[in-house]
Amino acid sequence: MKKILLLSDTHGYIDNAILKHVKFADEVWHAGDIGDLKVTDAIKKLKPLRGVYGNIDNAEARTEFPENNRFMCEAVDVWITHIGGYPNKYNIRIRDEIVLNPPDLFICGHSHILKVMPDKKLNLLHMNPGAVGTHGFHKARTMLRFTIDGKKIENLEVIEFDRR
Repeated sequence: MKKILLLSDTHGYIDNAILKHVKFADEVWHAGDIGDLKVTDAIKKLKPLRGVYGNIDNAEARTEFPENNRFMCEAVDVWITHIGGYPNKYNIRIRDEIVLNPPDLFICGHSHILKVMPDKKLNLLHMNPGAVGTHGFHKARTMLRFTIDGKKIENLEVIEFDRR
């Protein structure tokens, strides 16, 4: 079993409240718009990190992180990308591939809107953790925490910080 902390759209912001949750995870996944590698460096000092770059990220971040990160976690096929859309409205950049080869868990960021929903047509679970940074239009800073046990994605929790 793996405890996962999923975050996105930090836009260069990291604080002790975020890092407190990092300490209780087995792995941290970042769905892009890192903003400053000090964010990912702080996380990597504490736990293993998987991530992707986002549309605001510079060449340094794009060298360290891929645009798409597809991997297995336990028995779950995971695909993380920053701009991916959501069920029935996938981004044109990934639409064909997700239909031809859907993962079990599809994760993106970008919208700053927390959303977890099944795609019944493709038999996958879509997650967007919202935004945990302080830059953007979102009113609440959010992250997701869940476990992966074999093929099961369980114990999903929303972590919400004080309103901005």
